[in-house]
Amino acid sequence: MKKKPRFFCDNCGYEVSSDVKACPYCGRFFSSIRCPACDYSGPDRMFQNGCPMCGYSAPPPQKTNNKPLRKKNRRTAEPLPAWALIFSIIVFLVAIWLFSYLITR
Repeated sequence: MKKKPRFFCDNCGYEVSSDVKACPYCGRFFSSIRCPACDYSGPDRMFQNGCPMCGYSAPPPQKTNNKPLRKKNRRTAEPLPAWALIFSIIVFLVAIWLFSYLITR
């Protein structure tokens, strides 16, 4: 028995219906479908029974902790180290002192 193909958004990783034109979770517009196994792209009508080139119809790797899959090149914001924060405050205070020194002179 052949598995029914499942469709996932490349942008956020959530499973979507095969007939939607945009992801209901992130709003990404779907212009075509790309096979995760062979990278073949084409219109959705060609993928109704899986990939027409390689026959792939399995879902991508499962999400963990109910969070969507993230792209590998996406960076997350990390806080500045403590030394960088202290250095910025010192530079700011020196700039204020220098400005006030030059004005009062």
